[in-house]
Amino acid sequence: MFSLVETVLFVFGLVALGYACGVSSYLKPAVGDAVSEFVVRLALPLLLFRTMGQADFHGTAPWALWATYFFAVAVTWIAGHMTVTRVFDRDAAAGVVGGVCAAFSNTVLLGIPFMLGVYGRSGVEILSLIISVHLIAMMIASIVLLEIFGTSEKMPGRWREMAVGFASKLLSNPIVIGIAAGLVWRFSGLALPSLAQRFVDAIADTAGPLALFAMGLGFRKFGISGNLLPSVVLSALKLMLMPAVALAVAWMLGLPPLAAKVAVATASMPSGVNSYLIAVQFRTGEALASSQMTLATIAAVVTTVFWLAIAHAVFG
Repeated sequence: MFSLVETVLFVFGLVALGYACGVSSYLKPAVGDAVSEFVVRLALPLLLFRTMGQADFHGTAPWALWATYFFAVAVTWIAGHMTVTRVFDRDAAAGVVGGVCAAFSNTVLLGIPFMLGVYGRSGVEILSLIISVHLIAMMIASIVLLEIFGTSEKMPGRWREMAVGFASKLLSNPIVIGIAAGLVWRFSGLALPSLAQRFVDAIADTAGPLALFAMGLGFRKFGISGNLLPSVVLSALKLMLMPAVALAVAWMLGLPPLAAKVAVATASMPSGVNSYLIAVQFRTGEALASSQMTLATIAAVVTTVFWLAIAHAVFG
């Protein structure tokens, strides 16, 4: 248990260190942008390329893993939407943002180094299966709900523009390319030349700590911007309801122990910056998304340990 707590503190400690360097102006904002770009465009894609190229997925059935995780997403998204619209009497567009905030885990900048620290490469292999469809599913759901709830009246034709833009960005997304290239290389049966392997290893091994540090630096741009009570409620849904549902479904479906623990751990991750970016695109709920993301990340230091301990007790 101590090693688990130490790992969680180390992971979130790197985030805190990055934030401290940014908020104290020890490092300039441009440094955070540069580190983030390096991580997202090179280090993490190469880590995923290496992971997928060597993965065996430990007998995990992708459909069962996806059913577990995305059922938890759906339940929490609905709860977040209903909370914002019915409890806090906000409009439907803000409700979509609330659903995104409650259900969109930080699977990349926080999730990948977290799984690497707790479960090693085997955990990242399982997480990669979720990442491979996560952004696609969440963005499509956001765009569809945007149209269903009539925000096109305020932004005529914008949902179509967003859909086209999303498809274009998806095909050029370095994370998606890294996963796809790794799978192609794996099924080719070829081995990387030793020099190429050394290059990949050298850069991929920097991905975890730099991703966490860059995430902390990036938090200087956000913060708590009002909407405190709804942000607290949405954070509670994200950090408590979503992993609880994932744990229950993983147990009912009989997921292999490692896959079940990774699904629960991923569901317990706080919201990522994508929830804020979606709010910006919707032109509503930006302050809510910013506050909720900040609060959830702070609280996750405690709640993540709780859910990891529960998952280990249930699945071994």
